[in-house]
Amino acid sequence: MEELAARRLRLVPDEYDQVLRLSRFREDHPAVVIGAGNGRWQALIPEPNGEIVTTRYTLRAQGQAR
Repeated sequence: MEELAARRLRLVPDEYDQVLRLSRFREDHPAVVIGAGNGRWQALIPEPNGEIVTTRYTLRAQGQAR
């Protein structure tokens, strides 16, 4: 079952650690809500006066080489 979940969540071909990075990020930032759908990832980041929504097509860190 875990393998099936990993396949479903992996949006970048051949980046098998993407799901592990997501898991670590969720542990480090439990208030941030992250979800996948329609070929993209979205994060809901709480702020004192509201929230920030950011959309990414991969889970690479910004500036990380492809």
